[in-house]
Amino acid sequence: MSEPKYVAIANKYAADIRKGVIPPNVWLPSHAEIARENEVSEIVARRVTGQLRRWGLVKTVERRGTMVLAQSDDIRISPERQMETPETTYETESADGNGVVVDREVREVAADQELADTFGLEVGAPLIHVVTRASEGDRPISISDTYHLPGQSIPEADYLEEELADRVPSPAHAEWLGVPPGEPLVTIKQRFLTSDDGLLMISDVAYIPGRYRAFSFRMALSRE
Repeated sequence: MSEPKYVAIANKYAADIRKGVIPPNVWLPSHAEIARENEVSEIVARRVTGQLRRWGLVKTVERRGTMVLAQSDDIRISPERQMETPETTYETESADGNGVVVDREVREVAADQELADTFGLEVGAPLIHVVTRASEGDRPISISDTYHLPGQSIPEADYLEEELADRVPSPAHAEWLGVPPGEPLVTIKQRFLTSDDGLLMISDVAYIPGRYRAFSFRMALSRE
């Protein structure tokens, strides 16, 4: 699914805001200027600033324009956090230490062709599918789909590969996080591996817009 034009333009502004290229308390160009610079209509330009507001990056002041907001310093530590439960991670982050609810659905499924190819299994082989949803109050935080081999667990993995990108999430993830279909979100695709590159687990995680300003990574590196 291709991203809408207004989302692509909003992503460019968002990147500059998060990098500090556009600092806090600066006024963004007017809707007419955004439209002219990006060769779109003013309707699209208004959707751009609306998207930036939903991401918590700007605020609109009536009859004045759209101002960039100061960004929080929330940093998501990865992958060290994977050795602790989501409850521990989110309770540490939450303001009062006890406002996060984590819900899991666990079931055994038969591997379809894609999962069989990913894990190197026969089609129909058993896998464990875990859907994990985290929320704080009435506000969703994240949702993940995880598949792993029966009887395997994270502590048995030697390496973690993570691929972070802005992607259009699955319909189920978008619905849980309350974002419009086709809107990119910060997502992480994970692969938990043994020392000989055996795949134990994969996970696809999506976060609510604006949850984190930055991610910090540290992974084990093999030395020949």
